[in-house]
Parts: sequence; C-alpha cells; structure tokens
Amino acid sequence: MMSGEKSKIMIFGAAGYLGTYMAKASVSLGHPTYAFVRPIKSHDLQPSKLQLLKEFESLGITIFQGELDEHDKLVDALREVDIVIVTLGMPSYLEQLKIIIAMKEAGNIKRFIPSEFGNEVDRISPLPPFKAICDKKKEVRRAAEKSGIPYTFISANSVFQPGYFYLFSFSLFGMVLKQLQK
Repeated sequence: MMSGEKSKIMIFGAAGYLGTYMAKASVSLGHPTYAFVRPIKSHDLQPSKLQLLKEFESLGITIFQGELDEHDKLVDALREVDIVIVTLGMPSYLEQLKIIIAMKEAGNIKRFIPSEFGNEVDRISPLPPFKAICDKKKEVRRAAEKSGIPYTFISANSVFQPGYFYLFSFSLFGMVLKQLQK
C-alpha cells in the first residue's frame, strides 16, 4: 500500500446492528469499504435489509453476497481487501474460524479485528452460562494468534448503549485506523 493510500476494509456482519455503524464509519473516514453479507433470498426478503444494502451501495460500499461455508467465494472476496473487521453476533461467533482459514489462504490481510467488543475474556473467570460464551471467544482468539495474521482485539467491557455507540464507533474506529496507517 502506497503512503497516503487508504486501507481497503471488509466488514462481516455489516447488515447487523454493530456492523452497520462500522461500515458507515469506514466510509466516512474515506476507506474503500466492502461488506460480506448473506445472500438475499426471495422467500425471506426483509425490506429493512434491502433498504440498508441500497443505502450501502449509495455510499459506495462494495457488497459481496455469500455464505461463510463458501470457502472459494470467501477467499476471492478477501483478496480485494487489507483489513477485516468481523461484527458477527454470538450465535455465529465460531463462524469466524472459517474467515481466519480463508484469510490465511488469501495471504494478503494486514489486520484482523475479530468480533470481540465485550469483556476481556483472557482476564476474567466467568460463571456459567457466560463461561461458554467466553470459551468460544477464547477459541477465536487462539486461532487468530496462531494464524500469523496481525490482529487487534477490542474489549469495551460490555458498556455499549445505542445512544452512545455511534459516537464511540467513529472515535475508536478512527483511532485504530490512524495507528494502522502508520
């Protein structure tokens, strides 16, 4: 990447609550932004999702539709970007392992930011049922560390509130990206 050139950012989960803010923040900071979203199927059309994807396109976000099980499609999409941010929710948390495998094969990712955004799981001793969630997060962390891909874990200790999140996402996202541009 040439000096002054902005990183190309892929956001997984961009159609979700957190991912929407991340995608908009990325665009507002001038980064070429890509979203990997599940395919839109005619039998489950959600007007709000269609509207969001149209808004993303109007903002210049490149949209890749696919499933995380479609390894070749995932690798091809990842070859277009430098930074990967995942904002998948808890039921899909371990799906990040598929993204990590695809990033390794793509071979070009300069920074991986997994879906964390909660507690510092390596420094707490949670009780059930929260322990099971933390164990999944630890599994993704260990896979990220083992992958050899530079990564950043962001732990905000579950203090997000919708009213403050928009401002937080812009400021934190801006700080992280400024550091990555150096």
